[in-house]
Order: sequence, then C-alpha cells, then structure tokens
Amino acid sequence: MSNRVVEGRMVTPERLAELVEGERPMEATQIEDADDPCPDCGGNVISVGYMPSVTAFVTGYKCQDCSWSDREEQ
Repeated sequence: MSNRVVEGRMVTPERLAELVEGERPMEATQIEDADDPCPDCGGNVISVGYMPSVTAFVTGYKCQDCSWSDREEQ
C-alpha cells in the first residue's frame, strides 16, 4: 500500500518522510507497518525509508494517531 492515513490525512511516502524529517526528501520507499506500537499513545506506527541527501538513507517512523515520530540513520 503506497498511501496511508496519518493523523486523519492521507499521505504519500514522500509526505510521510517530510513529516518525520521536516523537509521533502530526494526519494522515498513504500510505506510499511512498523513492529512496535507508539510509545506515546499506543497507536499504530508506520515506517518509510528515504534519502534526505545523496549520501544518507534514513528510516522514519510515524504514529498514525498522534504527533510522535522518530528516525534511524542507516
């Protein structure tokens, strides 16, 4: 599935990466379900891989129900 609902709005992989990173990425992978629930509200967490720059790849995590997000550089 390429688009998901986050905080009541449909988002693309690029938009999800932008919500996590704060700026639009160069490229983003497909949105996937993360293994763990949100640490703040217990809601569903989704993940997306993206490239914020030519030399970096990041996995971003975002709760579908609240504003919690996190990122993990690879």
